[in-house]
Amino acid sequence: MMNRILTVVLAGLVGLLALSGVATAAGEGAKQKVVYHINGDDPKQQAGALRNVQNHINAVGKENLDLRIVMHGNGVSMVLLPEALGNVKGFKHANADQQMQARIDGLKNQGVSFKVCANTLKGRNVSRDGDLYMVEEADIVPSGVAELAILQGQGFSYIKP
Repeated sequence: MMNRILTVVLAGLVGLLALSGVATAAGEGAKQKVVYHINGDDPKQQAGALRNVQNHINAVGKENLDLRIVMHGNGVSMVLLPEALGNVKGFKHANADQQMQARIDGLKNQGVSFKVCANTLKGRNVSRDGDLYMVEEADIVPSGVAELAILQGQGFSYIKP
């Protein structure tokens, strides 16, 4: 009887070890899913956040990442064109100058997805076509904060630079 119990326990342990090995092997090949949250308008902080994103890509490789940047509130200033500042409400900064545009282009070319809050655009009278740098209809999400929660529910790691 004791031998039978010992055999069952050992078989269970061997099974657990085998499963943990399979899980580790699967994890090594899986893409990292990461969302960066931008809601501040400081151009230096935004540039720093984009440097963090580039460093992240450099560390793990673009082919190993599903990386998204979600902007809402003042964070939309990252893609707000300077000439649009007088046409919109509630922004102190419009940071999509040539340097920021080059950073955004470089990250998009590496597969980074930029998402913009529709609530912010509507509430601040921002035109996607006329006021924002390279924001397509597919880049607009109904709510920036809701998008963050959705992505976290899908297993995305949350980073607030």
